[in-house]
Amino acid sequence: MKTWILAGCAALAVLSPANGSYDPLAITQTNCPTPLDLVVKDESRGRSIPVLVYLPETTNAAPIVLFSHGLGGSRTGNAYLGKHWSARGYVAVFVQHPGSDDGTWKNAAPRNRIKVLEKAASGSNYLLRVKDIPAVLDQLETWNQEKNHALRGRMDLEHIGMSGHSFGAVTTQAVSGQTAAGGRLSATDARIKAACAFSPSSPRAGRPENAFGKVAIPWMLMTGTKDLSVIGDTDLESRMAVYPALPPGGKYELVLDNAEHSAFSQRALPGDSEKRNPNHHRAILALSTAFWDAYLREDPAAKAWLDGSGPGSVIEAKDRWQRK
Repeated sequence: MKTWILAGCAALAVLSPANGSYDPLAITQTNCPTPLDLVVKDESRGRSIPVLVYLPETTNAAPIVLFSHGLGGSRTGNAYLGKHWSARGYVAVFVQHPGSDDGTWKNAAPRNRIKVLEKAASGSNYLLRVKDIPAVLDQLETWNQEKNHALRGRMDLEHIGMSGHSFGAVTTQAVSGQTAAGGRLSATDARIKAACAFSPSSPRAGRPENAFGKVAIPWMLMTGTKDLSVIGDTDLESRMAVYPALPPGGKYELVLDNAEHSAFSQRALPGDSEKRNPNHHRAILALSTAFWDAYLREDPAAKAWLDGSGPGSVIEAKDRWQRK
């Protein structure tokens, strides 16, 4: 079943006592440790992958959420996500991809930055990113067993989520169910149990149904009505084509009204024209957290909130929400 919810007509329902016990924005862990700055060494590729690990306050094994940054970003970006998810009891691992990170533009003259970023948005860097994720997961498994390591015993490796923004969303899609060559090629990592893509996009070649028709795990997509990319010229049609191509079952989409590409990050981008809406981050945090709780923790209250009137309490009247 597909349901559209407008915040204005659903908000009152979640205030009832029956629905008020679950709150994805509530924070119970207020003393989370300083994030760990670590490096994954992928010896097979001669590649060093920096990661920033946000840990919950509790030390028992916790579900893991990976995050892949957008073009020109780094592991320190989107900290609002890492801080909230860890405060909700997740180990949040923010991955930095050399070759398409902030190192590509920081030393370039301002007039040349667009050119170097366009060069970094390459097929070769896409493949490097896609291979970075299983390399990081392999290392997490090692660290989880390594004596005296700060992450020893801290991670529940049976419950792993994958997420990312823009180029990171493309990376997320690739490792969590998207296929190529008519469904014959796949980089899916079976260890990933759920995925959340911020600013997703369809492949430039082929039908979206062929690319996304075999996605077998829960996916949540988030975009905006003005979510355009300066690099790559990704348009709204490409973003909006992903959800309809997904098979039913645990699939969700949020479209934030008037949200530009930068709405999912913490800073404006060159060319932005809209005033940032503080409720966008509130909705992003609430819906992504409920999604992780529902599909990584298998919390029935979270799933009931997500599939019921809960989203209407955090989105605004012109935002669009659907599920199937």
